[in-house]
Amino acid sequence: MPKMKTSKTAAKRFKKTGTGKLRRQQAMRQHLFEKKSSTRTRRLASDQDVHPTDEKKIKRLLAER
Repeated sequence: MPKMKTSKTAAKRFKKTGTGKLRRQQAMRQHLFEKKSSTRTRRLASDQDVHPTDEKKIKRLLAER
């Protein structure tokens, strides 16, 4: 059976922590900051854990079984 290829788009969007959890960045943090409060932009700057229901799909995209 051939090797599984990593989805490069997924590899750029998700990072794996030392404990094996998957982390992602939050949306709404690219542009149009004038209308967003500073508190909101700071809150959006932090990474979030991937939802447990999506982890299996994302791990498959990252070529992890």
